[in-house]
Amino acid sequence: MRATTAIVIGRNEGERLVACLASLVAQDVEIVYVDSGSSDSSVEAARTAGALVIELDDSLPFTAARARQAGFDALAETEDLPEFVQFVDGDCIVAEGWIAAGEAALQADPKLGLVTGWRAELYPERSVYNALCDFEWHRPAGDITVCGGDMLVRSAAFVAAGGFDATVIAGEDEEFCLRVGKAGWALRRLPEEMTRHDAAMLEFSQWWQRAVRGGHAYAQVGWMHPPYALREQARAVVYGALFPALAAWGLLSNRWAFVTVLMIYTASYIRTKNGLVTAGLPYWEAWRHARLITLSKVPNILGMGMFHWRRLMGRSMRIIEYK
Repeated sequence: MRATTAIVIGRNEGERLVACLASLVAQDVEIVYVDSGSSDSSVEAARTAGALVIELDDSLPFTAARARQAGFDALAETEDLPEFVQFVDGDCIVAEGWIAAGEAALQADPKLGLVTGWRAELYPERSVYNALCDFEWHRPAGDITVCGGDMLVRSAAFVAAGGFDATVIAGEDEEFCLRVGKAGWALRRLPEEMTRHDAAMLEFSQWWQRAVRGGHAYAQVGWMHPPYALREQARAVVYGALFPALAAWGLLSNRWAFVTVLMIYTASYIRTKNGLVTAGLPYWEAWRHARLITLSKVPNILGMGMFHWRRLMGRSMRIIEYK
């Protein structure tokens, strides 16, 4: 048996999925593909690539966590578990040499539960939203507490942590990582290219929905693992709810209150822009990104409110899609 099996999840990824599967086949990796109700040729493409295909029942809400867990469960039922499992989204290409690099790191340190690497955006030039994703994914190598869904996980660590929680609709990867750490395993980002992602965010509405999803993740994962994301939640409350409410009141009753809030947002924008320039972004790109980062607190607070409303009303958590 090969040391690593890849679990790929997807829904209507089309040619992106074909490229993802090809990048894994080229690295001689066995593949499990979990499909969440695709209406395109995804299932056929996965079978053509030689993958074991799992089609999720649509009677339950689709989530990335549910799909990843279903892939691992299917793997456990069909054969002895591989030593490592590579989780990857179907809109990502796995970089040549990543599997070997990740395996070597895990084999060298038995305390490592998972490793991740650097993710990059395939087409940052196509939109400011894609470019912002590319910037957000640039994180320093070293020991970490959480990472995104592209990760190479030791099967023993996966089992010890309890796998993915299907009720977590956003930030499921971070929630899983927190439990891996609590189970006593180390997590590390390697200084290696890992995946190239096609965000395909070309419209403002897609970015907005992704930011709503991010707010839901802050709230849900923070609720499950306090005080995780407390700072992000506090910023969303202040800049996404309190200040807008004060500005609205100021427009009606006190123009100086409105001007004060406007000055606070301007200062926040300038501080964000200067921080991005310090981080190495060209001025023109920092200017574009700072606008979105400043505005993002509003959809973030909407996502946080959505989670808590669903929680209090006993509603199921349903996936928030942006493409």
